[in-house]
Amino acid sequence: MAEIKCPHCGEVFQVDETEYAQIVRQVRDAEFRRELSAREQLAERERASAVDAAVARERQDAERRMAQKDGELARLHAELERGQDALRLAQATAEKDLAERLAASQQRISALEAQLEARESAFAAEKSLAVAEATGEQGRKIVELEGQVNAARLEREQVEASLRQQLTEQAAHKDQTIRDREDEIERLRNQRSRLTTKLIGETLEQHCEMEFNRWRATGFRNAEFHKDNEVVDGSKGDYVFRETDPDGVEVVSIMFEMKSEEDGSAARSRHRNADFFKKLDQDRRNKGCEYAVLVSLLEPESELYNAGIVDVSYEYEKMYVIRPQFFIPMITLLRNAAENAHGYRRELADIRQQNIDITRFEDALEDFKDKFGKNYETASRKFQAAIDEIDRTIQHLQKVKDNLTSSENQLRLANKKADELTIRKLTWKNPTMREKFAEARAAADDQAAREKDEGVEPDAVE
Repeated sequence: MAEIKCPHCGEVFQVDETEYAQIVRQVRDAEFRRELSAREQLAERERASAVDAAVARERQDAERRMAQKDGELARLHAELERGQDALRLAQATAEKDLAERLAASQQRISALEAQLEARESAFAAEKSLAVAEATGEQGRKIVELEGQVNAARLEREQVEASLRQQLTEQAAHKDQTIRDREDEIERLRNQRSRLTTKLIGETLEQHCEMEFNRWRATGFRNAEFHKDNEVVDGSKGDYVFRETDPDGVEVVSIMFEMKSEEDGSAARSRHRNADFFKKLDQDRRNKGCEYAVLVSLLEPESELYNAGIVDVSYEYEKMYVIRPQFFIPMITLLRNAAENAHGYRRELADIRQQNIDITRFEDALEDFKDKFGKNYETASRKFQAAIDEIDRTIQHLQKVKDNLTSSENQLRLANKKADELTIRKLTWKNPTMREKFAEARAAADDQAAREKDEGVEPDAVE
């Protein structure tokens, strides 16, 4: 049975080894969940970046196409205005020439009317062709926009499927890692029975230092293990372990405190491991170490401490108590656990371009998660707004198409009215103009008769 003290109410209660193992497993699971959460956040950010880039490209393409469309419509309107001006000018010229040349001949009047009708027919044909081309171009642009929107939606679905697959693979890897660590802990517990009298004739500190030096060349090439000689706030630890990667980024750091039965002198029976937890935690924080480990020979009859590695982080953050035979395995376990988070730490350092305090890494991850969630919600709203804007653009283009179709009908009616316009209709219910035209015809007939009598050929029609 093991005693556990509640950090809130201070009540001490006992748990058996099975319950204690469940508590330890919960602590390990929390660390892996934080690592998995960081990976999920990174994947969500990459997905949001890809969606933002796709939306920006679609918005730029839509704006460029809308500008081209507006320029084409302006050009068509300008051509239409020029055509109408030309039509009005041609009609005015024809009427002026007709008034000036009424005396020439009726044949010339008929030729001018035929010429006017030919010009109007050619203009009507060109106008119909231009309207048809503009309408067809707008239709093709609408189809292209719809295709691009569908492609963006398909790409988003593919990204979501890929992220779900990655999360599944990471969960399977986490379960396998937990099983491997449980097997390693069980193996270390079995080694407890093989503890010998190796410490006879040497101090506990010397033993730990020699063990580290024995493994330094093979397992700890980039690590250092040295005495803590710097006094901060009137206190210092025994040893500090630090390991860095080839780039100089810290992987893991541990503050060690060594306590043997002789440390208490005559009063050693009154000392317990818990008496040194507060000082060890203070030394860890003063020296900026991530973990704190108490290597202890105190309470030699305690089943709790003799069972293996004891996690006391329920009372002090990231603190463990071990017997000397677990010194090297403890460093190995903490380093392997830190290596899993080391890659995430480097990625976060590159993204945020700042150094993150390892002792407050969990708080920084929670803060990043909240901010990332807000950014993701904002990006989702903007993506939906972009989709709505594209839908409104399509509706606007459809209205432009309807307006062009209606304009074509109006131009057709105007062309029909121009075709039906004749001199007879213009002089209908206008006796003055009829009289003028009759006089002009009579004058033309008299002129033709005189020229015939004189043997002169009539003027050629221009």
